[in-house]
Amino acid sequence: MRIPLLMAVLACAVLVAPALAAAQDGLLTGKQAFGGWRQDKPGVRRLIRPQDLPKPDPAQSSVNAADAAARPKEAVPLLPPGFSAKLIASGIAGPRVVRVAPNGDLFVSDSRRDRVLVYRLGEDGGKAQRSVFADGLNQPYGIAFYPADKPQWVYVANSDSVVRFPYRDGEMKASGEPEMIIPDIPSNHHWTRDILFSPDGRTLYLSVGSGSNVAEGMADRPQGGLDKWLASAAPGAAWGSEQGRAEVRAYDPDGRNGRVFATGLRNCSGMTVQPATGELWCVVNERDGLGDNVPFEYATTVKEGAFYGWPWYYLGDHEDPRHVGERPDLAGKLTMPDVLMQAHSAPLNIAFYTGGNFPADYKGDAFVALHGSWNRGKRTGYKVVRLRFKDGKPTGEYEDFMTGFVVSDARVWGRPVGVAVAKDGSLIVSEDSNGTLWQVTYKQGAQ
Repeated sequence: MRIPLLMAVLACAVLVAPALAAAQDGLLTGKQAFGGWRQDKPGVRRLIRPQDLPKPDPAQSSVNAADAAARPKEAVPLLPPGFSAKLIASGIAGPRVVRVAPNGDLFVSDSRRDRVLVYRLGEDGGKAQRSVFADGLNQPYGIAFYPADKPQWVYVANSDSVVRFPYRDGEMKASGEPEMIIPDIPSNHHWTRDILFSPDGRTLYLSVGSGSNVAEGMADRPQGGLDKWLASAAPGAAWGSEQGRAEVRAYDPDGRNGRVFATGLRNCSGMTVQPATGELWCVVNERDGLGDNVPFEYATTVKEGAFYGWPWYYLGDHEDPRHVGERPDLAGKLTMPDVLMQAHSAPLNIAFYTGGNFPADYKGDAFVALHGSWNRGKRTGYKVVRLRFKDGKPTGEYEDFMTGFVVSDARVWGRPVGVAVAKDGSLIVSEDSNGTLWQVTYKQGAQ
C-alpha cells in the first residue's frame, strides 16, 4: 500500500508545485487570480486567460455595493517600495477624468457638480492652485486638447453632447461660451463619455456606453427585419433603444462625418493612444448578472470595424444565456480583447506611462484605475493596476500598483477613476468616494 500512497503524494506535489511557485513569485493564475480585496497588495500579479473563464451562473450573482467611509486620518494609498503618494486636492464632489494640458495644468472633470476644474501644482511641494475652468455642464467626463501641441480648444464630453471652449496656453478659466460639436448623444444608464484625438489630429473618437446591462428592452429584431438592418449597419451594431450605443464612434474635429468605429463594447469608459504604436486603447466594463467571475473585464486595442461581443456574446463565442440563438451570424466574428481582468473590477481609465520619474521598466506600461465591484460576493477592484508590456505588446499580466482604499468587507474610502501622467513624470490619480487627487512619485533608493 505504501507505493500507491507514495505515488499519490507525488502526484499531488506535481499539481500543487506550480500553484505554490506562482504564489511565491507573486503571479496568480487561473482560479487563484479570482480573489478579493484582502489578497491585493502592491506587486501582486495576475494573468487571466480566456480558458480560465468559468461557466455563467446567474444564481450566483451578488448585489454587494460598498458603503462609502471617510478617509481614515493620515491614510494614504499603498504603493511599491520607493514610491510615495501625496494628497494634492480634496473636497471635490465627483472627480473623474484627469487630463494634462501641454503646460502641465491638470484638468479634472467634476461630474457631480457639472463643471471642469483646473489644478496647477505648486513649486517645491507648495499647495496646488485651483480654478473652475467651466461650469453649467451636464455630467462632464472626457476632456481633450486640440491641437495637441498648441491647443486652441478644450473639448469636453457631457453625457449627452460634446462641446468645446476656446483655449490659450495657461488659461485656467474658459474665455468664451461652449460651442456645440456633437449633439444628441443618448445619455441614460451608462453616462460616461470619453473623447480622444488620433495622433495625427484628424479624428475625434467618442465612446458611448450601453443603455442597459445586456440590451434589456431592445426588440429581438430591428424594425424592417435583420436582413435590412445588416445591409446598412456596422457589424454587431445594436438597434432600437441601444442604437448608437456600446460603440466607439469617430468624427472630424468639427463634429462632422460621424461614423461607427467599433461595436460591441458594453461600456468603454476610458480611452488612450499607445505612444509606441499609435493604436487606440480602451478599458471596458463588461456585463453583470452572470456570476462572481463571469465575464472578465478587459483592456484592449480598438480596431476599426471590429465587434467585441455585446450583447450577444462575450470573450469570443461565449453566448450570453439571455440571448441564446439570436445572432448566429456573428459567431466567429468577434475580436478578442488583449488584457483580461477580474470580473466586476470596473475599469474606468487608462494611461500609458511616458514619463521619466518612475524606474525605466515602467516606460511603455499602462496604468488602469479600477473603480471597484458591486456585483461580486468578494469585493474586488478599488485600486490602480499596472498592465505589463514587452516590446510594445501586452503580456496579459497586470500588477497591483496602488491599493489600500478598502476599509473592510463592507466599506471603502477610495474609488479610483482617473489616471494621468503629469509633465514631471509623476502619476496623478483621482478617486470619487472622498473626492481626492493624489500625486505618485518615485525616489531612487527610498524604501
